Amino acid sequence: MINKIVNNPTDALDGVRDGATILVSGFGDAGMPHELLYALIDKGSKDLTVITNNAGIGETGIGALLAAGRVRKLVCSFPRTPEPSVFEKLYAEGKIELELVPQGTLSERIRAAGAGIGGFYTRTGAGTQLAEGKETREIDGQTYVFEKPFKCDLAFIKADRADRWGNLTYRLSARNFGPVMACAAALTIAQVRQVVSLGAIAPEDVVTPGIFVNRVWCTE
Repeated sequence: MINKIVNNPTDALDGVRDGATILVSGFGDAGMPHELLYALIDKGSKDLTVITNNAGIGETGIGALLAAGRVRKLVCSFPRTPEPSVFEKLYAEGKIELELVPQGTLSERIRAAGAGIGGFYTRTGAGTQLAEGKETREIDGQTYVFEKPFKCDLAFIKADRADRWGNLTYRLSARNFGPVMACAAALTIAQVRQVVSLGAIAPEDVVTPGIFVNRVWCTE
């Protein structure tokens, strides 16, 4: 019997190693798997590379992981906030590495990893510092930059409902990067609001099929 439900954070994060590369869903605070990140802090994991959209809000979620000193490198499209952040302090002190990736390119590099694509060409970033050290090619008179897919050990995503097979639904904008991230990692862990019985999620309502999900942790 397939049952991907785990009952506690210890089981959810079993096998997570130091130095892992982790995809973390979320757009601002929407869709951010806070409880998984707090469990990761409690576990003591360190030297992490985190790929996410933004560098956290205050000292919650990603901000808490940064404040705990567990992140070696941050890959994101939006590292700054209107107010001072944990990331800005760490970066100014040279305690964290940053790879800045335009948001569309970030999403496509994640999608390419899940689709098994070896890379793609994009005009975004051509002629800027973001293209330094990367292959470029002229196509139809325009310069394109070659971008590689991310190699990811883990994906932490937040969904709304799940069944024991790992089929997921999302709530409104909290969906954001979750579906593409779930496909792109060797191990995908979903934090969900509710676990429902098989059949309660209609096939046409499934957003992320359970084949892409390894573990489900209901936090409410």
